[in-house]
Amino acid sequence: MTSHNRLPMPSGLYINRDKPLSFTFEGQIYQGVEGDTIASALIANDQWLMSRSFKYHRPRGPLTMAGQDANTLVQLKNEPNVLADKQVISNRLEVLGQNYNGSLEKDKDAKLGYAGRFMPVGFYYRAFYKPLGVWDKWEPLIRKKPA
Repeated sequence: MTSHNRLPMPSGLYINRDKPLSFTFEGQIYQGVEGDTIASALIANDQWLMSRSFKYHRPRGPLTMAGQDANTLVQLKNEPNVLADKQVISNRLEVLGQNYNGSLEKDKDAKLGYAGRFMPVGFYYRAFYKPLGVWDKWEPLIRKKPA
């Protein structure tokens, strides 16, 4: 297990460094210790990319590690939108990133980020609702994302 990203003792009072655990992220096996969250175990293994943004597919990773960081949203087997900085790992836990097309590292939709400068906050709400009724024409095109 790589540990150069772990805080030295006595930090990490909530983890038990004597009990290693294995889990998978994106199909790759990672090592953590009892008490690790998904995010802390991934960081200890030099995996900082955890998901992509919903709209532009920009890379997302931990910012605060305070248990409410939306940048650490991951998917468990049957549960999407799990906070990786809050969810404790268990042996053989299967974790996936979110909001990507292809692979997390090489997202085919990451090119949408280049269009961001042309679509400011609230863009959909201002641009596609006037004149009245035009949203019905635009909605199918916006929701149908090319793969």
